[in-house]
Amino acid sequence: MNSNAICVKQRKTEKKINKKKLLSSIKRNKLYYLLIIPGLLYFIIFHYGPMFGIIIAFKDIAPFEGVKGIINGPWVGFKHFVTFFQSYYFWDVLGNTVVISAYRIIFGFPAPITLALLLNEVKNQKFKRTVQTISYLPHFISTVVLAGLITTVLSTNGGIVNEIIKKIGKEPIFFIGSTKYFRTILISSGIWQGIGWGSIIYLASISGIDPQLYEASIVDGANRWKQTWHITLPGMSNVIVIMFIFAVGSLLNAGFEQILLLYSPAVYEVSDIIDTYVYREGLISLRYSFASAVGLFKSIIAMTLLISTNYLAKRFEQSGIW
Repeated sequence: MNSNAICVKQRKTEKKINKKKLLSSIKRNKLYYLLIIPGLLYFIIFHYGPMFGIIIAFKDIAPFEGVKGIINGPWVGFKHFVTFFQSYYFWDVLGNTVVISAYRIIFGFPAPITLALLLNEVKNQKFKRTVQTISYLPHFISTVVLAGLITTVLSTNGGIVNEIIKKIGKEPIFFIGSTKYFRTILISSGIWQGIGWGSIIYLASISGIDPQLYEASIVDGANRWKQTWHITLPGMSNVIVIMFIFAVGSLLNAGFEQILLLYSPAVYEVSDIIDTYVYREGLISLRYSFASAVGLFKSIIAMTLLISTNYLAKRFEQSGIW
């Protein structure tokens, strides 16, 4: 028997052994696998199943044609992509999406990390729990309610902010309709809503750091700042990198719901993003194929960013998401 035949036989034997191990593992942990089924079905039905509709980005279909239109619609190749790239709105919506998302990363990403580090330094447990509870609460406010609160507080007709402005002798400002203030309102309200909830995972990673490291650093004369810089932050680094990869991967998700509820034609110049453009073109103008092409373009860019960031994290010897 030659060496090739021996290798083939060894591979077949290894496959049989691996198959037996897999079946044995499934049989031994069958209850755990049963728990996975509902989540698996959710992703298959609501995430992977709808991917079939991606093909309409390469077809021309009329509204209300349904599945028949998806299957029988004429192929047009990259026509809708070219139309979008040559559109007057292309650079505006792409620029606004990137700028708003970049602001969310620059100002929003470090916010929960900072809060977690500050809470870690609090020794009064009652005060710490109170702060945590207060900071978590905004997360449970729906985006619709949040938009209503912002609109009410900043209203020119009875809004508390403009009432204060009037008291000091200034003219009221239409914050929501101002291109100067809209992005600031958007980013700051998003940080306020998510900072507490986002800090949970970082607090969990801090709690997993060996207390003996802090005790040894005290013996060596390290103060709280040095302990934070040399022990706490390195101990959180893997979690921070993973969360940063996710943040970059969702760079083009600039906060569709919040923007849709707050923006108006007066601030399209600084607020119109890819998602709101897709909404208008797809659901209002009924240009389903064109809107699908724009959405697919966004998804491809997001996937590229996710893979690239994960690759860079691996190159710098940090834990990636795979």
